[in-house]
Amino acid sequence: MGQRALRLLLSLAGVMLVTWAGDRLVPVNATTQGFAYLLLVLIIASQWGFLEASIASIAATLTFNFFFLPPVGKFTIADPQNWVALFSFLTTALIASRLSGEVKRRALDAVARQQDLERLYTFSRAILLIEHTEPFPQQLVRKLAEIFELSAAVLYERRAEEFYRAGPSDFDGLDDQLRDAALQGTSFTDTQHNRVITAVRLGSEPIAGLALQLANQGAQMPGCRASGNRQPGGHRTGTGESARPRFSDRGRAAK
Repeated sequence: MGQRALRLLLSLAGVMLVTWAGDRLVPVNATTQGFAYLLLVLIIASQWGFLEASIASIAATLTFNFFFLPPVGKFTIADPQNWVALFSFLTTALIASRLSGEVKRRALDAVARQQDLERLYTFSRAILLIEHTEPFPQQLVRKLAEIFELSAAVLYERRAEEFYRAGPSDFDGLDDQLRDAALQGTSFTDTQHNRVITAVRLGSEPIAGLALQLANQGAQMPGCRASGNRQPGGHRTGTGESARPRFSDRGRAAK
């Protein structure tokens, strides 16, 4: 909330600066000033978002009317054509800021998807390179915590009735919920603490419970209802019966 208020104040300050520059520093006509305001709104929309750009658009419309449209110094417009120009400016600024914000959002989504794909590739490769020096589920949950930068990760394997933990933080007090996830396929999400508990499934049968906690409390918890070995980001690394021998055989070897 504090950052949003600061951005709004900076947006209004930007409108005041552009107004001062066009009115006092380098006096320009109304057309040039309108383009200057529009450029400012686009910059704000691309950097911060639609809300800040909308506030800047309304402020720019008011100052544009007061300082550059006759009669200057009043919030009235003598020429009806200037009413058309004023509302055209406001509409253009709002639409442009909306489009700019949408382009930014899609670009961020594309970057996030690319990061997910890279992590999934790294995680899949790490699974293939797992050795027999320690239990397979323990190495699996450790790789999961390292690659996806989790604060804590816990895997409960139903067949072995064992808990495997990884990550720098403790994730205690959720053993019963992990058992429920492994036995009944239930899910639980705690957005306040960025925690999620879900079932790992082979087909429709839950075989394990998985609990995750993100290291960044401000990040969004990925939906990860698992089918096969479905990992954070909503992608699968293995499904169906082909994944059963590998997981169960190594799980028995870990007993």
